[in-house]
Amino acid sequence: MQAAQRRSPCGFTLIELLMTIAISAVVLMLGVPTFTSVIRNMQVSTHTNSALAALHLARSEAIKRGERVVVCKSADGASCTTSDGFEQGWIVFVDADDDATVDGGETVIAVHDGLGGQDTLQGNSPVANYVSYVPDGTTQLVSGGFQAGTLSFSLCNSSGERSTIVISDTGRPRVEKVTTSCN
Repeated sequence: MQAAQRRSPCGFTLIELLMTIAISAVVLMLGVPTFTSVIRNMQVSTHTNSALAALHLARSEAIKRGERVVVCKSADGASCTTSDGFEQGWIVFVDADDDATVDGGETVIAVHDGLGGQDTLQGNSPVANYVSYVPDGTTQLVSGGFQAGTLSFSLCNSSGERSTIVISDTGRPRVEKVTTSCN
């Protein structure tokens, strides 16, 4: 007769349990950096698409309403600011008095909260504080001058790709990927 084999009460031996933990640790060490990279890539895309959507909304509303519509940076979601960048948030509003600031009685169309984190969204000088669309769908400074420019994100994915929104001379915004070193 054969002697009965002894089994542990939970069904696993200590060696089996330690091997399972070791394999799980190796898989996690390989997978977490990849997952972090995926999350960062999604943040870049999400923030870019949010800003791009606000510009498209402002342009289409200006054409539809036949009035100037502005996207300006806003920390409180109620008024425009000239400090910092668009990463603090922005608002889209109908600018009835053509001054690029939200005054009493002007309609706020959309509000976007800040991006959060260490990410920044800065515009070059023509679009540093606001982007203003007139009824024909082009961008124009409140002084009447031509307005085109670039909104650049400092957020960067693992491959060193940054999203930049370029506003053309016709007012049409488009996304451009720029490969630079991440700081």
